[in-house]
Amino acid sequence: MGPFFCRLQPLKRQRKASPPLKPNKPVVVIPTYNERDNLERLARQILSLDPAIQLLVVDDNSPDGTGEVAERLAAETGRVSVLHRSGKLGLGSAYREGFARALAMGADLVVQMDADFSHDPSVLPCFFDEMQRCDLVIGSRYLNGVSVVNWPLRRLVLSYFASVYTRVITGLTISDCTSGFKCFRAATLQAIDLSKVRSDGYSFQIEMNYRCKELGFRISEVPIIFIDRHAGTSKMSKRIVREAVLMVWKLKLGSLARMFVPKGRV
Repeated sequence: MGPFFCRLQPLKRQRKASPPLKPNKPVVVIPTYNERDNLERLARQILSLDPAIQLLVVDDNSPDGTGEVAERLAAETGRVSVLHRSGKLGLGSAYREGFARALAMGADLVVQMDADFSHDPSVLPCFFDEMQRCDLVIGSRYLNGVSVVNWPLRRLVLSYFASVYTRVITGLTISDCTSGFKCFRAATLQAIDLSKVRSDGYSFQIEMNYRCKELGFRISEVPIIFIDRHAGTSKMSKRIVREAVLMVWKLKLGSLARMFVPKGRV
């Protein structure tokens, strides 16, 4: 399955157009927990796309030995780095730590994606091409209808209407507000105070999109086909869903407060 055509979906109140960027060091950040069955094959596919790509694995002390697989790939390829964490500390914190490490590595583009092949690595060149014109690219499951395979209807409806709900409350004009397949310019992440982004799961994706919108960054969506995981354990939970429902109101009310309350009082 190859990449699909790209289409720019601009937001209002954007910054001045970003200068063209030819990526010299894209870093792909992949959080892992019990992904031994997937990681090596995924890593080799990603690294084969472009010799400039580096891979950063953020492993939450996987009992199945995923961290050891990542270390072997690091020693073998020289293009894989591993960030070992003490345990399951949350997807949002994994990405925050991963983003900070990627920036310290000198990344000019930072990609986030899952380790389970639900995100097709062959879309990455399309991401990089789209980054010539914007600051954040989102791999969208809903840009051209619904492009999801192997999900039960209940989860599909939950995901789709989570994006609708988010757009209504926050004013985001993104078709897939909860997608976890994204590419950021380094400057975009550097402008966001990641220490204040405390959410997890779905709400982490929403919050990062909203922070980019608030800062006036140019956001684009690329259509993808999302295929449910081949192996491993789902990260979805009722707690993550509840957090996302409340997060959109927190973001909107916080934005309104910053508009009407003197700076430094919010």
